[in-house]
Amino acid sequence: MATKLSKRTVVIVGGGLTAGLVARALTAKGVEVLVLERGIDHRTGAEAKLPSQRDELRWDTHQGLMQNWAVQTYSLRHGSGEASLPVRWMEAFLPGEGMGGAANHWNGVTWRWAEYDPTIRTRYETRYGKGIIPKNMPLQDWGVTYAEMEPYHNLFEKLFGIAGKAGNINGQIQPGGNPFEGPRTNEYPQKPLEITEAGTIFKATVESMGYKPFPAPAANSPGAYTNLDGQKLGQCQYCGHCERFICEAQAKASPEVLLYPMLLERKGFEIRLRSHVLGLNYDKQAKRVTGVRYIDLVTGEEFEQPADVVMLGAFTMTNTKLLLLDGIGKPYDPKTMTGVVGKNFCYQTNSAVNAFYKDRWINPFLASGCTSTVIDEFNNDNFDHSGLGFLGGGGISASVTNGRPIANRRVPSGTPQWGTKWKEANAAWYAHSFGVSAQGSCYPHQDNYLDLDPEYSDAYGQPLIRMTFDFRENETKMSDWVTQKIGEIVKAMRPDIMGPVAGRKAPFDTRQYQSTHVTGGTPMGVDPNTSVVSPHLQHWDAENLFIVGASVFPHNSGFNPTGPLAALALRLGDDLVSYVQRPRML
Repeated sequence: MATKLSKRTVVIVGGGLTAGLVARALTAKGVEVLVLERGIDHRTGAEAKLPSQRDELRWDTHQGLMQNWAVQTYSLRHGSGEASLPVRWMEAFLPGEGMGGAANHWNGVTWRWAEYDPTIRTRYETRYGKGIIPKNMPLQDWGVTYAEMEPYHNLFEKLFGIAGKAGNINGQIQPGGNPFEGPRTNEYPQKPLEITEAGTIFKATVESMGYKPFPAPAANSPGAYTNLDGQKLGQCQYCGHCERFICEAQAKASPEVLLYPMLLERKGFEIRLRSHVLGLNYDKQAKRVTGVRYIDLVTGEEFEQPADVVMLGAFTMTNTKLLLLDGIGKPYDPKTMTGVVGKNFCYQTNSAVNAFYKDRWINPFLASGCTSTVIDEFNNDNFDHSGLGFLGGGGISASVTNGRPIANRRVPSGTPQWGTKWKEANAAWYAHSFGVSAQGSCYPHQDNYLDLDPEYSDAYGQPLIRMTFDFRENETKMSDWVTQKIGEIVKAMRPDIMGPVAGRKAPFDTRQYQSTHVTGGTPMGVDPNTSVVSPHLQHWDAENLFIVGASVFPHNSGFNPTGPLAALALRLGDDLVSYVQRPRML
C-alpha cells in the first residue's frame, strides 16, 4: 500500500453537502482540507445539460446518479432472529455518488425541525411523565438545543437561498407561515414558490377545518439569487425534474452549484474524485485516528493518507460501516441494549390518500421538488398523545413534484394493471389527480440497528452493512392514526374519486421508495454509554475523529433531515477551526 506523503490537516470522507459546508469554514481560516469522494464531477456531463437531463429512464428509473448496487449494497432482515439477504436493487432510499453527493439530486425541501426535537426525550417525559416512553424505544436528547443551532440554520438558509414563509420570528407568530416552528431570527431569504392547483384545493379545505397551511420551505429558487459568498442560483422553471436529477438551470441549491466551485478556487482545498475509502487507521491506545485508507478507482492502487483530523461526512450507512470495520467504538447489542455503533437506525413512516377530479386540471408536470402546501398540526408532539398508544406523527401535505410519465401514473383503485382499461384510466386521470401525504416520524427501536453482515460482502471484499429494520408497533399505530386524518381532509376536499385510507404497514419493503431519509447508526448525545459522538460531533473514543450527517440523529422526525444536518455541519466547521488551533475534547 502506497502512502500519500503530503499530510493534510483535515481529511474528509465523502464529498457531499456536509463536507462542503465544513470545508467552507476551514479553508476560510487557512486550514488545509482534503476530501475523498468515490464519484465524479457531474457539472459537465449529460446529466447536467439538455436534452439528456430530462431522460427519466436513465436518471430516475435506472438511477444514473446513485450508488452502484452491483458494487456495494446492503443486506436486510426484519428482526435479529432472522437471516439476512442482500438487497440486489434498492428503491427505498437512494444514496448519491459524485461531488456534491445526494444533495445534488434532492428535491430541495429544507425544514428546521421542531424546537423540541433536539430535546425530544425531555419533551415527552415532561409533558406525559417518565413512563410514556417504552423501554424498547431508546429515544434520547441530542445534547444540543434548537437555540444553539438557530444561527446556523439562519446561515444555511442564506447560503442556499431558501424560499418560504416564516411562521415564528423572534417568538411572534406570523400569518401564512408554520405556527409550530421554532423561533427564527429572520424571514426566509426568498419568497415562497408558486402554489399549485393541488395546493389551492388543499389549502382552502384545511383552512375551513381550522388548520394553518403554509408553503414548504424550498431550495428551488423562485428567482435569480446571489448568496453571501457571491455564488449564484438561476430561476426555477417548474420543470418537474428535481428529485433524482441534476438541475441544468442551476436553480436548485446544491453543493455542486454553491459550494464546490468556490472551494476549488481556494488555496489549501483538494478533492480527490474516484477515491473509495476502505477504512481508518485507528490507534486505540492513543485514542486517535492517524489516517485514511482508500483505493483509487481509476488505477486500482491502494493508498494511505495521513491526517491530523478526520471527519466522516458520508451517507448514514457508510459513516457507520467505517467505524464497525476498524473497531472504533463498541458495536450495539440489541439483546442487552448496550454498545453504541449501529444503534437507533431509523427511516420514515409515510402514507398517502389519492384524490381524483374530473374537472380540475392538476397538471403535475408544472412543478418543482418543493411545490407543496403543508399543515403541521399532526407532526411529532404538536398534538396531545395522551391515551393514543403511540408517539410521533407526521406533516400532512399536498405535494405535486413531477409529472414524469414512467413513474407518475396515478389511477383509481380497481383499475386493471394492463390493457385497454389501464390505458384509458391513465389518459383520463394523469392531469386530474394528486395525493395528500404524510411524512411520518420514525423513532428508534431496540431491534432496529446496523451491523456488519457475517456472510455477504461487497466488490471490495468488505462485509455489507446489515440493516435489521422493520416498522414496529409504535410506527404502524402512528401511521394509522395520521392517515385517518388525511382521509378526513381528502373527503372534505370532495374529489370525484377518493383512494383507500391505509397507513404504512410492516414489513419494510426495499422495493418501495419513501425518501432517502435514513438516520442513526452513529447517534450524538451527552453520555458515551448511549452515543457515538458528543454534542460537538467528536467521537468519544477518538479525539481527532468527527462525524456529521444524518447518522448522528438519535431519531427521525416528520421532516426532511437536510436543515438540521446542514446546521450541525456549519457548527462543526466553527468547532474544527477551534480544534485545529488547540486540539482537545471540545
